[in-house]
Amino acid sequence: MNQRKPSKTLQGIVVSNKMDKTVIVRTERLVKYPKFHKYIKRHVKYKAHDEENRCGIGDRVLIAASRPLSKEKRWRVRQVLEKAK
Repeated sequence: MNQRKPSKTLQGIVVSNKMDKTVIVRTERLVKYPKFHKYIKRHVKYKAHDEENRCGIGDRVLIAASRPLSKEKRWRVRQVLEKAK
């Protein structure tokens, strides 16, 4: 009975890694505009915990929801999908 739900995951690009053990990840999604039936991009920035400071600016990462780690940090970096060139 102690089955945990899989945590919510998102993909995004690291925008900043200036803080210690924290990165800012920008995620984009497409939203359909109701009047013109076109898709427009929307983005959100999340603060994610990066324990080993392994992420660099421009890296594509997978982040997962977690318990609150600080005032604004509610995500953890699960894995680095692609390093920046």
